[in-house]
Amino acid sequence: MNKIFLSAPAGLVPWTLREAADLGLVDPQADQGEKAAEVHPQSGIEIAGGAEEIYRANLHLRTATRIFLQLGAFYVSDFAALRHHVSRLPWQRYMASGQSLLVRAESSQSRLFHEHAVEREVSKAVIDRAEMLGFRLRIPADQETPDHFLLVEITRNRCTIRLDTSGEALNRRGYRQALAKAPLRETLAAGMLLASEWDQVSPLVDPFCGSGTIPIEAALLARKVPPGWQRAFAFQKWPSFQADLWESILAVAEQKIEESSVPIYGMDRNAGAVNACLQNAERAGAAQWIHFRQQAISDLPHLPGPGWVVTNPPYGQRVSAGSDLRNLYARFGDVLRSSCRSWRFAILCSDETLFRQTRLVPERALPMFNGAIAVKCFIGQIK
Repeated sequence: MNKIFLSAPAGLVPWTLREAADLGLVDPQADQGEKAAEVHPQSGIEIAGGAEEIYRANLHLRTATRIFLQLGAFYVSDFAALRHHVSRLPWQRYMASGQSLLVRAESSQSRLFHEHAVEREVSKAVIDRAEMLGFRLRIPADQETPDHFLLVEITRNRCTIRLDTSGEALNRRGYRQALAKAPLRETLAAGMLLASEWDQVSPLVDPFCGSGTIPIEAALLARKVPPGWQRAFAFQKWPSFQADLWESILAVAEQKIEESSVPIYGMDRNAGAVNACLQNAERAGAAQWIHFRQQAISDLPHLPGPGWVVTNPPYGQRVSAGSDLRNLYARFGDVLRSSCRSWRFAILCSDETLFRQTRLVPERALPMFNGAIAVKCFIGQIK
């Protein structure tokens, strides 16, 4: 069994662990053995597995950023030792002639502290080894998406080599091409839905839907459509790629996709945002499952429920910078108490003082990151 690292943003790691457990990739109760997981709260989860676990994790995990395969781990104190260990790894299983390789290094408390030098030496060692094995690799051109991405981490002189199996980051589902202001990453939207404990049966409303990411992720979740359904992955370029295994995993996933009648609403006052939502939902195959409307929060209608309000309202750091949003939040709270009393809420905000203007009382405030912005997901019931 190999070591596989499920990379996830800080704040989403608990939900990635829950997803991995639901997929049968880990047993959260296991202290040791093949199903045990090593949790790194700020970066992800390490599990054991092989090709099947890599394929399933990439296809199904909604909150993970990338899936890495650990190729080796060893102690190094100089570049000669680094080149020696790197050249002994089985590159022919994962790379083929003509493909490109990008190496990124992170080093702390180690003798090999110059990260660019580590990247250069590892790249050269892999390319030289490939040539000895009869195939040629190359460095990607500027702006080119590499075929393979290698992450080299050196901590206290212990070097870990991880190969990205995903290709593009997993938040790039393939549907979000039309963007409104300050778009929310798909992984964070999925994390909010999971953290809200939405039952996937009751109505769900996003009154500030922007590009439509939360409603679209909700529709995919309710129908059990895998988030990686419409995209390709780096592991498909490997010489060791098992096409039959991959097709069987896709077939099992397709059988589990369901029809859904759950009411999902996305609303935004901006006509351009609503148009972007519709385009993105069409690409995701979710347009028929979501009701998009152009309307201001003050016009939120009384909806059948109870249900869930899951949303990412503006909080001034990326849109409306410098403006006073207190009135918007106060009005938002009033509207929710009027139209959605007894509903559940999950509201993302970077400013707790601003959130308090809603006069909603959260049961939990979960720390997360919206890109580089530290935020909290406030969860509770509208009373």
